[in-house]
Amino acid sequence: MPTSVSDRNGSMFQRRHSINQPVCFWFEDHEVVANQGDSIAAALLAAGLTQFRRSPVSGSPRAPYCMIGNCYECLVEIEGQGSVQACLVEAVEGMRVRVVSGSKSEARSTDN
Repeated sequence: MPTSVSDRNGSMFQRRHSINQPVCFWFEDHEVVANQGDSIAAALLAAGLTQFRRSPVSGSPRAPYCMIGNCYECLVEIEGQGSVQACLVEAVEGMRVRVVSGSKSEARSTDN
């Protein structure tokens, strides 16, 4: 069991249980191994991946905040499904997940 942040590849997140029923999916070009039943957000954080999207206004990196579906900071794009909240969607074998792309002009057009 890791005892310090440096033992966990610099990530402040770690799994509380070992992976007994592995599910593999892709986030951008990273293969991620999750436990069956893990949310996409939990699996990505456990893998040390903390940038899920960029703010459409400032371009700053964004990551999950609440992990219960209230804040929308964990938006990702799932191939074939569009944008979803990663904290509410279970990881599925072979799933392709991408960073949500956004720009100031796209943000303005959706505000109307």
